[in-house]
Amino acid sequence: MIHIENFKVTSPIHISDRPTQIDLGVNDNTVEKELKKLRKKLGKLQDTMYAHGKYAVLICIQGMDTAGKDSMIREVFKGFNTRGIIVHSFKVPTSKELAHDYLWRHYIALPQRGKFGIFNRTHYENVLVTRVHPEYILGENIPNVNTVEDINDAFWDKRFDQINAFEKHIAENGTLIFKFFLNLSKTEQKNRLLRRLDKQEKNWKFSPGDLKERKLWDKYQLYYEDAINRTSKLHAPWYTIPADNKPVARYTVAKILYDTLKTYDDIKAPELDDDIKANLAQYKEQLQSEK
Repeated sequence: MIHIENFKVTSPIHISDRPTQIDLGVNDNTVEKELKKLRKKLGKLQDTMYAHGKYAVLICIQGMDTAGKDSMIREVFKGFNTRGIIVHSFKVPTSKELAHDYLWRHYIALPQRGKFGIFNRTHYENVLVTRVHPEYILGENIPNVNTVEDINDAFWDKRFDQINAFEKHIAENGTLIFKFFLNLSKTEQKNRLLRRLDKQEKNWKFSPGDLKERKLWDKYQLYYEDAINRTSKLHAPWYTIPADNKPVARYTVAKILYDTLKTYDDIKAPELDDDIKANLAQYKEQLQSEK
């Protein structure tokens, strides 16, 4: 149902040309059943990668408010052993984080080899939200950046170079990187915000700030497009995921992950030491003979 290459960014894109929904030719119940099968396969693969211990997997999820990031993580990765996965949701930087460079808090959150790490909002917030609101950069207390006027094109060029260098470095040291942009339509965002207001159990998710940021929709789309085009690399590709239909979006992400990871034929569970293997019967007999 899914062809990975239809979603991977391999050349410059216009976000307005990328679909926000796709028809897989089946109903949502069928999609959810297929996702359940994929979850089991991903869970088994994760167990093998944990035992193998030579690759880490970093999954970056970005999208506008209400794009479905939280539920994506919950539904796609619920079949994982908890020891092999960790989720980081990056909020407004703390005073401690602001006392370091902007990539520091992301670097220390990277998954170790054998594990999956999920960034719910990512280091790309530093070239998205801060680009829409450049005054936030002043809180980083960077040398020679004293006013918003100091945050020019050269500043952003350098920051993108730093992000590309960061991802190249971790990729060369065994981290497999997947970056997903959940491509939501403005109409569907409106519908989801209304649902947050209509349903009492979802009221807590709503913030008046969501409406303020919605007014900046076009700016966000422009800067998302620029960020994706500047940083989609062979070792760290972006995928634009149609996000208007949540079950289809979740299935698409799971399918991309599984189909890509299974191509690494060197990922295998380690074999037992020859001496241990030769004495398995003896160990079994020893256990069975216990009184």
